[in-house]
Amino acid sequence: MSRPRRVLLVGATGLVGRLAIEAAMNVPDVHLIALSRRIVPLPKGAKMEMLVADVTGWGEMIAGVRPETVICALGSTWRKSGGDEARFRAVDKDLVGAVAQTARKAGASNFVLVSSAGADRLSRRFYLRVKGEAEALVDQFMFDRYDILRPGLLRGERGADRRMLERLGVGVSGITDLFLQGKNRQYRSIDARAVAQAALKCTQMRAPGRFIHDNDAMLRLARQLEQGR
Repeated sequence: MSRPRRVLLVGATGLVGRLAIEAAMNVPDVHLIALSRRIVPLPKGAKMEMLVADVTGWGEMIAGVRPETVICALGSTWRKSGGDEARFRAVDKDLVGAVAQTARKAGASNFVLVSSAGADRLSRRFYLRVKGEAEALVDQFMFDRYDILRPGLLRGERGADRRMLERLGVGVSGITDLFLQGKNRQYRSIDARAVAQAALKCTQMRAPGRFIHDNDAMLRLARQLEQGR
């Protein structure tokens, strides 16, 4: 049996990150190493490494880990940024880029980025524009394989951090999803657990290139992970 692949998870405190930690317990060929600014409660039986450091120390941590693959699930909220565009961009674009650059220098060949449906660096919507800018920034580091996950509204338990509008959106998503057809299908809600599973499945894939995964593609990847394919 080949040794487990060293996978660095950045953004472990968020919804997708926490679910990726849980899902990784059932993926034997992944050795997960989570990097966070604060301690993340780990599920019972989790076999992984947890590194805690201020963002200023992340570069040194990543260099020491020497990951083969990175799952980047970083993402701020408008509330956390205080409505400050610069602070929002500092996490969702600049920090993502810094992680990608450092990981590439440390030898990482694959990068999995959790982005957003509709991400476009030319978008008029600030959120989608920043997500698109982050995707393009990671592109510059020429990873052998680059997977971009573009989920719609995430369904899952965020706890106290969930935004009011987001809570309302999730509450009615079952109805609104029915009206999202054609090109708008990408904006349908999706279980965050499926996104986390899709990210882990991407770490097992070796074909080189740049791949964009919408909700439907992520659900297929999640099923493949569960079935061990």
